[in-house]
Amino acid sequence: MGVARQYCGALGKVANCQVAVTLHWTSPEASCPLGWRLYLPRQWIEDPERAQKVKLPPEIGYKSKPELALELIDQALNWGLEPLPLVADSFYGNDFGFREQLRRRQLRYAVQVEPTTVVWDSDPNVAVAPSGKRGRPRKYPRLEDLPKAKDLASLAKDLPASAWREVSWRQGSRGPQQSRFALLKVWAAHGWLAQKHPERVPEWLLIEWPKEAQKPVRYWLAQLGPGTPRLLQYVKIARSRWRIELDYRELKDELGLDHFEGRHWLGWNHHVTLVTIAYAFLRAEQARRKKNFWCDLTSDTSEPPGGLD
Repeated sequence: MGVARQYCGALGKVANCQVAVTLHWTSPEASCPLGWRLYLPRQWIEDPERAQKVKLPPEIGYKSKPELALELIDQALNWGLEPLPLVADSFYGNDFGFREQLRRRQLRYAVQVEPTTVVWDSDPNVAVAPSGKRGRPRKYPRLEDLPKAKDLASLAKDLPASAWREVSWRQGSRGPQQSRFALLKVWAAHGWLAQKHPERVPEWLLIEWPKEAQKPVRYWLAQLGPGTPRLLQYVKIARSRWRIELDYRELKDELGLDHFEGRHWLGWNHHVTLVTIAYAFLRAEQARRKKNFWCDLTSDTSEPPGGLD
């Protein structure tokens, strides 16, 4: 069900596999999946015979992975869950439209991006130079009037030594987790050479470049609300995705997430639902045994309203 040759994050390469999009709730103490969507390549949607064999509901149409992710986010918001900052890997972070949709939902985010992403480090919303006497007035500035756009790798190399700070963001099993970071305001140059004109808004670019590394190792684009940004806050949120990696490891190794061999749409959804329930139960039991945990998970010991002997 949904199997095709596609990129597999666990393997780091293209393989014959299934791909699921998931939304997780995380805190410094715990994490748990909230929802799942199976990504169906177009060949599964556009082949009626195959769709019928796997009992695919007729209303299911093709949706990209970012679209499935936004669907999960909207579902969580409709549940009334508190809108926490959203983190994601570069597959989603590289998508300008995905970040734009997060802003439209007034969501805070810190998403990883590739070093080839092109940005301006000064505001591109410059005044439009007056056009000639003939023709319509110019609505957007000419390319030559815009600031120079740079890819993130080039921008990082051009930063002065004073831009970098050593940050320790959490205590790991082998000691404090720390690295060197820079934080600066940028504007995404998506589609600028093709003369596309989406709304150009500032985002904060977070760069990680350990002293011992020859080049930066990670980049994030983030918006975490108004006010003066705090580097430690941005680092803590951007580097919080490690809990999701642990979720997947435990879901697969301990609860059999990747053991599903069924061929039906409903069967896959049943499988991930049961695995999620089991995972949430284990997390709750672990929390129950911790002293001074942040929420009360003790059982209700009050006497029931009635019963039979």
